[in-house]
Amino acid sequence: MSSPDVVVRLDPGAPEPPYEQVREAVRAQVDDGTLRPGTRLPPVRRLAETLGLAPGTVARAYKELEALGLIETRGRAGSVVTGGGVERAAREAATTYVGQARGLGLADDEVLELVRRTLRG
Repeated sequence: MSSPDVVVRLDPGAPEPPYEQVREAVRAQVDDGTLRPGTRLPPVRRLAETLGLAPGTVARAYKELEALGLIETRGRAGSVVTGGGVERAAREAATTYVGQARGLGLADDEVLELVRRTLRG
């Protein structure tokens, strides 16, 4: 999938180190849909060169994005956006539902059965 350009603006005066600025810029673009699942990110070395950073700085940002489940690194095939915004919102909704259902005294198997019934319509 061809990709829109990843937009990263570094603020040398910011208290956050550059790797955090890169991570947050990419995360925000994934969350707002600018970078969609399947979008290829620029190679670490190319983005580092563009930003005037050491490759290790960009690599750290990518590694943290991968740990967050927002990108997947596929070796020589590069790094690809896997998403996160929708999944994260769904996980938060599920966590809220489970907490409320448990608060009502339901056991986990009862909570799951209610979800199954709801999915069946």
